[in-house]
Amino acid sequence: MEQKERRVGTVSRGIRCPIIRQGDNLADIVATSVIEAAEIEGFSLRDRDVIAMTESIVARAQGNYATVDDIATDVKAKLGGGTIGVIFPILSRNRFAICLRGIAKGAKKIVLMLSYPSDEVGNSLATYDLIDAAGINPYSDVLSLERYREVFGVQKLEFTGVDYVEYYGNLIKEMGAEVEIIFANQPKAILDYTDCVLTCDIHTRVRTKRLLKEAGAKVVCGLDDILNTPINGSGYNSKYGLLGSNKSTEETVKLFPNECQDLVLDVQDRVLKATGKHVEVMVYGDGAFKDPQGKIWELADPVVSPAFTDGLKGTPNELKLKYLADNDFKDLSGEELKAAISESIKAKGDSLVGNMASQGTTPRQLTDLIGSLCDLTSGSGDKGTPVILVQGYFDNYTN
Repeated sequence: MEQKERRVGTVSRGIRCPIIRQGDNLADIVATSVIEAAEIEGFSLRDRDVIAMTESIVARAQGNYATVDDIATDVKAKLGGGTIGVIFPILSRNRFAICLRGIAKGAKKIVLMLSYPSDEVGNSLATYDLIDAAGINPYSDVLSLERYREVFGVQKLEFTGVDYVEYYGNLIKEMGAEVEIIFANQPKAILDYTDCVLTCDIHTRVRTKRLLKEAGAKVVCGLDDILNTPINGSGYNSKYGLLGSNKSTEETVKLFPNECQDLVLDVQDRVLKATGKHVEVMVYGDGAFKDPQGKIWELADPVVSPAFTDGLKGTPNELKLKYLADNDFKDLSGEELKAAISESIKAKGDSLVGNMASQGTTPRQLTDLIGSLCDLTSGSGDKGTPVILVQGYFDNYTN
């Protein structure tokens, strides 16, 4: 019987799993959940399918948690416990508020330096229109809290309704520390207030640390330097510290998962033994995309994927179909056009860098692209699908 042509490309499915607790055998739960979903829902696993699991369930299974007191102990030991400059934090109750409680508890005074008009991921503290009207140069001007209020008043985030300037200030005082709030975008501006600095930016942290050290800071730490080893038996992350952490309770944070390469390899092996299919496996957190309405860049984790199997290394190697159709084969149509494009795809090399027919394709890491798809599929709420199965991602027009 003639084989029918496939009419479906990439499919992303949320896979329902049990609620994960510390100590659970996550590799077994993930592999079993995917295989059972395929049986119950009537689809088949294929080679090069991608199984992705949220960083949240990995960290939960690891028991990778820390308390406000753990953070305070580490901050005090590394930054001296006196006046600490805390610079460039993102504005988030989920991502930073509990961390800030611990930081403030480990200091006598916090000089909180916020970037403006927005934080690193796009949460807005001001508008460029008001900046321009006031004659402020955001690249050089340092604003006091009084000057900020005079120019910008109370700015509440659009989707949360929170005035983070007031919220963070009150939080620091509640932890027993003095607080002074300033607004600046040059890291070295903090050195007029203190030479012990904790820089809280995520993706620009290496440059910020370098600039502070070059400007004469006495002690410079990043969030990745706090809880990078256990404190009194706490969780930790040897590579990222507090980066990628989330609020768990009012007194604890869930850290970004620790080393989990063995986990993805274990899931891959279990699926191979159970089904004969060689799947790729990854752990994912935030997607790498930006919201045009709220101007929020989603990626508050240090990376999209902290662990993945070898088949997910690299970037896509794709031709742009519309380029081929509109240029190389503009005089063809129908089956002739289909055959010509198919032959071009089959003949493409391992690298299309510099090839005009690949322009407009997405030159990003596979893990960033697939992780973003998974993040959008799983959502961040109550869908109950912390595992995602992506099928057909590596297909092309000829499959």
